[in-house]
Order: sequence, then structure tokens, then C-alpha cells
Amino acid sequence: MENLFNHLEQVVLRMDSRFCTEDGHLLKNNVVEAALALDPKLLHYLLADEKLKKQFFSEVDGLLVFDKVKFQRFVMNKQFLPDSYTAFKNKVGLTNENGEFLSESREVVLSWPYKDCMLEGGQTKEDAKRQEIFWNETLAPDEINRLTEPKALCHFRRYDSKGEHEATELRPDDNLIIKGNNLLALYSLRERFRNSVKLIYIDPPYNTGNDSFGYNDSFNHSTWLTFMKNRLEVAKELLRNDGVLFVQCDDNEQAYLKVLLDQIFGRKNFVACIIPLMNPRGRQESAYPIAKSHEYILCYSRKEDMATFYNFGIKEDNNSEDVYRLLSLRKSGNASRREDRPNMYYPIYYNETSNKISINKSSESDIEIFPIKTDGTEGRWRWQRSNVENNTELLVCKKNSQDEYDIYVKDYLVKEGKTKGQKTQTFIIDSAIINDRAQEHLQQLFGDKVFDYPKSEFLIQRLIEIASAEGDIVLDFHLGSGTTASVAHKMNRRYVGVEQMDYIKDIIAKRLQMVIEGEQGGCSKSVGWNPQNPGLLDGDKYAHNSFVYCELAQANQQLVEKIMAATEPFKLQEMWQQLQEKGFLSYKVSPKIFNEHAEDFNDLSLDDQKRFLIECLDKNMLYIPFADIDDTHFTLTENDKLLTRQFYARR
Repeated sequence: MENLFNHLEQVVLRMDSRFCTEDGHLLKNNVVEAALALDPKLLHYLLADEKLKKQFFSEVDGLLVFDKVKFQRFVMNKQFLPDSYTAFKNKVGLTNENGEFLSESREVVLSWPYKDCMLEGGQTKEDAKRQEIFWNETLAPDEINRLTEPKALCHFRRYDSKGEHEATELRPDDNLIIKGNNLLALYSLRERFRNSVKLIYIDPPYNTGNDSFGYNDSFNHSTWLTFMKNRLEVAKELLRNDGVLFVQCDDNEQAYLKVLLDQIFGRKNFVACIIPLMNPRGRQESAYPIAKSHEYILCYSRKEDMATFYNFGIKEDNNSEDVYRLLSLRKSGNASRREDRPNMYYPIYYNETSNKISINKSSESDIEIFPIKTDGTEGRWRWQRSNVENNTELLVCKKNSQDEYDIYVKDYLVKEGKTKGQKTQTFIIDSAIINDRAQEHLQQLFGDKVFDYPKSEFLIQRLIEIASAEGDIVLDFHLGSGTTASVAHKMNRRYVGVEQMDYIKDIIAKRLQMVIEGEQGGCSKSVGWNPQNPGLLDGDKYAHNSFVYCELAQANQQLVEKIMAATEPFKLQEMWQQLQEKGFLSYKVSPKIFNEHAEDFNDLSLDDQKRFLIECLDKNMLYIPFADIDDTHFTLTENDKLLTRQFYARR
């Protein structure tokens, strides 16, 4: 069917040169100004065309009234009313009544359409390039009152050294793999893991047009930003105060993602932009005039100055005694004046009798030490006051070459049999990452090519190593092939993974089962993975070598999948009858009005029919709310109900 905007353009351009550019395009501003002024000629053109008259005029007491506001919105924002599909939505009451962009504040922030709305963003197959706009359907705030409520869980399965079997209990420290929409899963996880996660790593779709985020949308870039914003906001709530977020991306969205993360986490919580070298030669495809050889990992902390990091590459050396060198706590130089860092300039007190160092004076015999050199120039301390207070056991006071007291820090090279590692640099050149054959590794596990660009286990190892300790929780809600969970398992971290693709059991669960059985690919040897000695998590009597698989319990989502699978229009007509009988329809849908316009529905394309039926469903009921698990409309088993309650039980 002809696009309504194109039809309007042809009608107006044929009639009046005032609205035409030299190259034959519509002058939108001129048309809108004429419409707002109720220009007689323009109104005559619109009234003379049946399609346009039907769209922009309403009959009131026998008179036709021109809706100039609707007309202005349509001309300036044609994407809100593009074709016969939206015209059909008008008839049945599903029109988006507010087409304007969000008003911008005076701050320098990202601004995009639907910024404050929810993007459900579902997928079912990695290689399914979504051509239907409905699949990234945007929901306004007043439509999501129950969307983010905790959801019921089902199909619990435990994987351990005995294989796969039904889970009969959910332990407080179980590793979890959850199938379902990751936005809704995150809101459910928030009830159990708020302020509990030490590290979040995600490798989301890069929005290249060639990956799994293949949406066909006139707001493709804005759609991706909304998709990310919805998920990052709730993910932030899961992090501990000393927690860290890593988001991997390429240069398609890196700059915009940085600004978005600045808004959500705060610019002061930006830690670094890590650039791992992925391919020394770069990608040699003709699409890249300059070969791309790296990606980006944006790192943010949950709370300013509270994130904890560890050096990587620490090695065991049980034959070595503790060895340290003394580094001066004093930092001097022109860039270290008091006005540069006033919070780093404060007195430290030393008592010769007790040989104790503190930041508070406790007796008259305490010696007051400032970061001032003998020539009178000021420096500053390397540590802020709280670090000194919390780490006095690492400090030593002694006289320097100028016969004045100075404070030194014990810099351990070997401590408790562990050799000190190095800090990770923002540019990572690691032969283990570069030479890793992650795709071949998966092919060896599964026999087929299952992912085009799986992440290196060695890269994930590096991130987990520098930002978490054994027993900490690692979360990945774009789990993909399961690399993050596999590495976390081998490194004795607890983990939670979320994936909505159908391959989660055939790929991710099986891969983790192989890890439990002792799979030695990837980083296994590097981290010393031994399934016979997996270790125990702190405070947990259960062995770490297991995980629990479960799913968000579907309600309307089952109908969505049936609609998606339909290949013939008559199947969708049958689905409409099922929706009225079994589905939770949107409050805006009137089955009576729909049935009155059934012929118009039949005239739509198959994709538009699918799109419409899915929009008719109440998105609040895609999955079963936890509060409704005892509702007889749903068929949850008693075991599902029991374990769901255990999932949400306060620990």
C-alpha cells in the first residue's frame, strides 16, 4: 500500500508550487505554517482527496473540522503515522497520541525519542534479523505498571557432577542461569541481588546492522540507546558499593554509550576505557578502509572512590618469605601543590614510644608530620586520609636523609607466598587473547560453528581477575555463548547469567556441564581449573561445582511466540480468537471495534498483522508475576512455586 506521507506529498506538490523545493521535495515548514494559518487553498487540496480528508478531518454536527495539530505532527514527524498500518491502529484505538520528541534540558545530555520509555526488546534466535518494528516496541511509563514486577520462575534444573536433574531446592549461594527477556529478568534479580554483585560484564549487540540487533526502525540509533538505558539503570542497582561494570562495544556506539553511562553512573565514576587488541592485522574486509584491530571496554564503578581492583598475574611462590620495599608516602612536584589536591594535605601523627602512626593526635608526645620538604616547598600525600586510617599496618615512620621524619608505605613484592602482579593498562596487548581460538574452542565442544565472534576466555579472565575475588558474584545478562559464566566457574566465582535465546540449554548449559566435568580448553590451565578440587565458597557448605537453570514463567510470551511462528494469515485470524479467549489484552483494545474492522486487518501484510496482534497483548503480562503464582489461570507446578519463593526469600 502507498505510504500516506508520499501520497500527501504528491497531492500538495501537484497543486501548489509554494510548498515545493527546486528538486521537487516538500517544504515541510511552509506546509505546516499554511495549515496552522488555515490556508484556504491547502484545505481545499486536503478536502478534495478522500484519503487525506478521512485522515485529518472530523465531522461535528454536519461540519468538517480540520485537525491542524494532528496534521502538523504528521508532516513534521512522519514516522509516527507512516502508512495504512497506523491508520488501522487509529480505528481500533492503539494510536500513540504524543508524537513529539522529549524536551531537552539545559545540561549536555543525550536526547532521543522515547528516552523515558521502556523497550522490551525481545529475541528468539541469534541469526534472526528482526524486520518487524513491533519487536522493539516502546512502552510509555503509564503502560508499565506491572512490567517490572518480580516474575515467577519455572523449569528448575540442577547441573552438577552427577549430570542434569530436577532441582528440589534453591540454595542461597547457587550459581544461576536464567532463560528469559533480560530486562524483566534484571528486575527479578534485583529482588534477590540488590547491592550484591561485585562485577558485571556484558557484551551487548553492537548495533552494526549485521549482528543480532538487526532492527528495522527509523530510530535505530535511538532504539539501541533506549534498549541499553533500560537495562543499565536496573543493573546499577545490583552492584555492590565497591562493584564494577564492564561494557564491551566497538566504535559504532562507543562514543554515545560513554555519554549514556556518564548519565547513569556519573562522570566521576568513570574508571577507564580499556582497548583490547583483538587482531593485530585488523579486519581486512573491504567494508573497512582502515582495518579495525581493537574494541572498547568501558569501565565504571558503582560508587566514587569505592571500587576495589586487584593486580593481575599474581603467582604462587610458597618458598618465598614476605618481601617488601619502602615507598615514600610523600608526593612532591609542581603538580602536587596544596591548591591542586587540598584533600591530600593533612597532618599524620607518629609516636616514637609506641611506634604507632595515626591521623589523630592522641598525646602531647605525638610528632606532627606534614608533606613539606626541608626547602619549604609543599607536596602532598599519595593517599587520602581514609586510606591512611585504614592501612596503618602498611606504614613505617623513619628519618630521611635530611634527618626529618617521613612516612613510608610497605610495597609488598611477595606476601603470604604470592608474588605481586601488575596493574592492567588501558591498552591490552596479550598474546593469550590475540592468539585465542575461541570459535575453534566452541567447535571442539559442540562440533559445529555456533558463534561468529565468541569472546576470548583469556580476556574475561583478565577482567574477572582484576575486579573480583573468589566467592564474589559475577553477572552477565547478555550471556551469549556462556563465556563469562564458564570463566567465572573455573575461577571459583559465583555467577548469574541471563540469556533469552532458545539455544541457552543446548549451548550454555551444556558448555557449563562440560566445565563441571573438567573441560580444559580456553583459560582452564591458566587458572588451574580442577573439578576435583573446586573449593568451597565462604560461608557455604556446598561445593561450588554446580549451577541451577531456570526460566521466567511465560504468560502472554507464549502467545507472542505462536504469533511469530505463523506463516499464513488465516493462522493469525485463529490466533485473534485465542487472544480474546486466553490472552491478557491491552486495556486500549476493544475486540468489538476490531471485529468491526476485520476486513481492514485482512488487508494488512502478514508482518503487520503479526505486529498488530502482539501490540494488542498486555506487556505487563508477558511473564507470570510472582504475586500471581497461586492464580489458577496459570499452570505452575508446586515445585516451581516452592523454588520461586526460595528465590525471593530474604537471605
